[in-house]
Amino acid sequence: MGWSNDASERMKQWYGSKANDIPDCGSSLRVGTRLISICAQRTRVNAPSSAAQLSAVSQQVDGVDDICLVWHCRNLRTDDHPAIEYATEQHAAILPIFIVDPAFYGADGLACDARIQFMLESLADLTDQYASLGGGLTMLHGEPVELLEELDAHVAHIVTTADPTGRYGLRRDNAVAEACDITFVDADGLRRDVPDTRDGWSDHVESYLTAPIHEVDGEEIPIHDVDTDIDPAWIENYYDISPEKQISRVGGTEHAVQVLNEFIDTLSEYPGNISAPTDARTGTSQLSPYLRFGCLSVRQVYQAVDDASGSGQATEMFTSRLYWNRHYNQKLADWAGWMEQAVNPVLEDFHQETHDPDRVEAWKTGTTGYPMVDASMRCLRQTGWLNFRMRAMCASFLCDLLQQPWKIGADFFYYHLLDADPAINYTQFQLQAGVDGTNMLRIYNPRKQVRDNDPDGEFIKKWVPELDALPVEYLDQPEKTPLHVQDEVGVRIGETYPYPIVEYEAAREAIIEKIEAVRAAATKALQHPEVNRRASLSQRGGATQPTADVAIEAVTDTEEEQNGQSSLDDFT
Repeated sequence: MGWSNDASERMKQWYGSKANDIPDCGSSLRVGTRLISICAQRTRVNAPSSAAQLSAVSQQVDGVDDICLVWHCRNLRTDDHPAIEYATEQHAAILPIFIVDPAFYGADGLACDARIQFMLESLADLTDQYASLGGGLTMLHGEPVELLEELDAHVAHIVTTADPTGRYGLRRDNAVAEACDITFVDADGLRRDVPDTRDGWSDHVESYLTAPIHEVDGEEIPIHDVDTDIDPAWIENYYDISPEKQISRVGGTEHAVQVLNEFIDTLSEYPGNISAPTDARTGTSQLSPYLRFGCLSVRQVYQAVDDASGSGQATEMFTSRLYWNRHYNQKLADWAGWMEQAVNPVLEDFHQETHDPDRVEAWKTGTTGYPMVDASMRCLRQTGWLNFRMRAMCASFLCDLLQQPWKIGADFFYYHLLDADPAINYTQFQLQAGVDGTNMLRIYNPRKQVRDNDPDGEFIKKWVPELDALPVEYLDQPEKTPLHVQDEVGVRIGETYPYPIVEYEAAREAIIEKIEAVRAAATKALQHPEVNRRASLSQRGGATQPTADVAIEAVTDTEEEQNGQSSLDDFT
């Protein structure tokens, strides 16, 4: 993987000599590579017209025989890219493009500036990858269906990857398929266009993960590009991308490879670092945003880890998560409704009658009076990342203890997470909220999570600084701190930090009672073949029989036992 251009040099080329005078904007900046206009005053730029962009492309490609347009949507890399492999095998030349879709930006978009920034950095890296192959990346701005329909007349074919999605992305892809001669290549380990996608699924995924990795040879096929005046710097300027999150990772394949290699060097420590939020930030792979944007493929990561580390608990634990990545993407590929509807129809409007905007706001802002929840939510807002345990705890707190609708929380997570994968975010949130109807209630005790996963208070005191002076022994329940201790340390519960928004034991009993009232109906709904298929884990040799069991603090053992991800046997 030979991409040597440093990101800072890339930015200098786009921004000119002023890049040498990048001001120190504090800890919210990425290490040395943030696009500099975040700190500089911007001049609003105009968007090139669609006609001008299309004219520039057509003039370049009309004289090229058998040129295939490769449309990059999610997979921002060149090696092990199914669409590129297909195009280079079937055609004589390729034109790689990326379309800046206005629908993903602005007040209605479900992507924070930090995730957009990560994407821009990944696009900069992708441009370098193509440059190393003797070509480039053509960037366009506008409505994808209109642009692709016009370009279709000037190229031999259009090809892209088949990426599981929902909502707007699904509607866009369907519209493109209607308007254009396009192939959606699905060589990603998922099963499509078969009666039962779970039949032989495990073997299918294993074959994908272990198959040879395709590498592009720029000498074998011409790679064309067109200067359209659109580049990552233009996008950042035009849409005023100004992240405030404290992000330590930089987008792009070059950086993804570095992160992967660093993780492999410390893989043996991985099993002990997944639960505690502070340990997880440095002890887990941190590859999820790179997988989300396709800077590396799941297969590339799987083989790199497997080749370097061989067998062992840490390797199996991590590689099993790559199977789970494919599993949840398979779920979304099978049914796009995960992003919009509760899997179990009985639970479609669950908690609508108890919707309380004030409770939702307290959860979002980290002012619930539960320090582990508040620290996690503030960490999410400020860094764009949480480990799995804390994501699950916060989802459970919102939907179980506060009795708020799941989709509000899922959309909030999706907006703020740097690694917001639609398949993983929405399926996991539904599972933790219990609205799939299987294991309907798995309550995390946020007090116990303090004792188990932040016993020294490091995480809480970092993100809830108003509790910094509070003795550690009171961090699980600050409201129980004796008044004389509160006076001594200058922390007054109810003033410095809020009282709990709900009383834990009472809230737990209330949700149990509420679940019991719909349990029979939810269980009956699972007998419907379609609902059962969506809700089930796998075939496991036959149709699953999920049950609406109540599991109170089943989430107190190891994470592997909690989330059911302990064994690849789940996929057989």
